[in-house]
Amino acid sequence: MNVVERFLKYVSYDTQSSETSGQTPSSPGQRLLGEEIAKELKQTGLEDVTVDDNGYLMATLPANTKKKTPVIGFIAHLDTSPDLSGQHVKPRVVTAYGGGAVVLSEESGATLSPDMFPELNDYIGQDIIVTDGSTLLGADDKAGIAAILSAMQYLTEHPEVEHGKVRIAFTPDEEIGRGADHFDVEKFGCQWAYTVDGGQAGELEYENFNAAAAKICLKGLNVHPGSAKGKMINAALLAVEFASWLPVIKRPEHTENYEGFFHLTAMNGTVEEAVLSYIVRDHDRKLFEQKKQMLQALTDRMNEKHPGVARLEMRDQYYNMRERIEPCMHIVDLAFRAMEAVGVKPLVKPVRGGTDGARLSFMGLPCPNIFAGGLNFHGRYEFLPVKSLQKSMETIVKIIELLTKQA
Repeated sequence: MNVVERFLKYVSYDTQSSETSGQTPSSPGQRLLGEEIAKELKQTGLEDVTVDDNGYLMATLPANTKKKTPVIGFIAHLDTSPDLSGQHVKPRVVTAYGGGAVVLSEESGATLSPDMFPELNDYIGQDIIVTDGSTLLGADDKAGIAAILSAMQYLTEHPEVEHGKVRIAFTPDEEIGRGADHFDVEKFGCQWAYTVDGGQAGELEYENFNAAAAKICLKGLNVHPGSAKGKMINAALLAVEFASWLPVIKRPEHTENYEGFFHLTAMNGTVEEAVLSYIVRDHDRKLFEQKKQMLQALTDRMNEKHPGVARLEMRDQYYNMRERIEPCMHIVDLAFRAMEAVGVKPLVKPVRGGTDGARLSFMGLPCPNIFAGGLNFHGRYEFLPVKSLQKSMETIVKIIELLTKQA
């Protein structure tokens, strides 16, 4: 199988993760895909192929050189986002995209257009893989899986390329923030690794948000509206008031690059009680802490107006991996040189989100992120340029090759 055939096979598996499940993996399709990949790895000639009780798959490409090289790893995730269905994905390869709008579905009218997604214009003349407009595509992160497996296949079929020992891992539930929960860093046994979970060709990321989740729980007082004057406290309206206190310019739709935000992800309420759910993000640790302090201050303000009505629940989710990767920047430099060597212009930029690599870096496994090639993740307009997927695979091979040469 080539890398495109492999990708098209993997997206046929429904691996959408579930935030409501208490199991790991959170959906059965992830384990099914993992077991299928394990078979492929064994057929390819990899060793130590294991799938543990939590669905984490690990394998080894044994060294074919006597040079003493660091053991490095490559990681991708099995699940797709809960934001849109990943069931019955029907990908279509648009050959030599000619520009303009691509009709994904005549029935629904879903159209992938450069008017909305001007980045499409960067791929005129290239083959691109699109959806049928009813599901996401799954390039996040099945493109990463396909690139890693195809790189391993290439190295086993080309023994003239010297390489040290390489470890690979595929994790469940990254999209719901649990991808590193049961990752055995000691068993993985690498000095460093790369997650292959980025977007457009060239993306190279070693910074990400500091992240927290917050809930503001509001308790109201319900009495008959006919006699409510001076007595009723409407929790739903308190929620609206609280949300209005946060600065508009600190919402995701008004931020970019290194700018952090408060993102209201859900709002549920009645007169009796209401809950606001937020995620808090900032690359700068000091500004991140200030944002959390602001939520506490606003909760206190609400309780000053209406004693005892507001309660803040908040937990940190992950931190900026930059502080763990900066002491070993040679691992970023290696990926940079590999991209240049395969004809890809490196695009070093911060992740406006998080990856498994962020948590793994704080678990002792420095883990920057490199591109898998897809764009418009988590929705029906997701697409994958075939050339970008191919270059992701080539970059993985080149990282391994350069590491051995410099040893």
